[in-house]
Amino acid sequence: MALAVGAALVASGINAVVPTLSALLVAILLGVLVANTVRLPPAIHPGLAVASKHVLRLGIVLLGLQVSLQAIAGLGVGMVAVVVAVVVGGLVVTEYAGRALGVVPSQRALIGAGFSICGAAAVAAVEGVVEDKAEEDVVTALALVVLFGTLMIPLVPLSAGAFGLDGPTAGAWAGGSIHEVAQVVAAGGIIGGAALQTAVVVKLARVLMLAPVVMWFGWRSRRAGAGPMAGRPPLMPLFVAGFLAAVALRSTGLVPVELLEVLKIAQTLLLAAAMFALGCGVRFATLRGVGGRPFALATVTTVAVAAIALAGVLLVF
Repeated sequence: MALAVGAALVASGINAVVPTLSALLVAILLGVLVANTVRLPPAIHPGLAVASKHVLRLGIVLLGLQVSLQAIAGLGVGMVAVVVAVVVGGLVVTEYAGRALGVVPSQRALIGAGFSICGAAAVAAVEGVVEDKAEEDVVTALALVVLFGTLMIPLVPLSAGAFGLDGPTAGAWAGGSIHEVAQVVAAGGIIGGAALQTAVVVKLARVLMLAPVVMWFGWRSRRAGAGPMAGRPPLMPLFVAGFLAAVALRSTGLVPVELLEVLKIAQTLLLAAAMFALGCGVRFATLRGVGGRPFALATVTTVAVAAIALAGVLLVF
């Protein structure tokens, strides 16, 4: 646990010096670097397991405090419909394209959630309710989120300029198509002007979709599961209920702004510690063994999500 927290502090420090580098992204990369260059003693693994599950879920609960229902409602019915279309469309495309490519169901679910909702946090959240998953399914989905989300940071602003999109439209497209919240912030900052605020609010609307999507996968796993009901994933995991409660609390306006800022720092540290622990599970030898099919699926899903988001914002703006 101390190792994970130390890595989170290092990642946050790097983010403070270079704001375009997400603390979560840096933490994952640090974990990958450590896993592939240092032989960690067995005593380290139980603490990393706690960080990758329990600490992660606490971070997701606190993430709900960044989502205001009023801000999302301010997007208008049209943009909210676009967000729903992006998430649902991304999941559907991933499912059918994954079947055609021969990607296993658990990996389809993890890639679809990560690319359609909010990146690594969504992968880890859905991992808790998806059955018959292998360790390489999770680490591959995480690696793909980092790779493709990072590539989207320069591609979306460049493409928005080529398409002649104005600031708010380009920001809405960035928020609707890029995987991680921090990656959206980086792209919105590159676009400049009013794009950043629009991008963040649209992205947070996608984050809110985490709850129903996790519940959907939980229900699907329970329906398909064999054996006693007690051994199946919960329909609504406790951390999802906590996430929704945090969203409701933030939306009341009762939490002081100063406290929200402190909790945002805590949320970043918790998620960064969890991302480091998850990154420690990513080994290059494992990734080489998964083949090219998940990478092909990630490409298809990225293009599909970006296309749905672009079509939607062009209709709304």
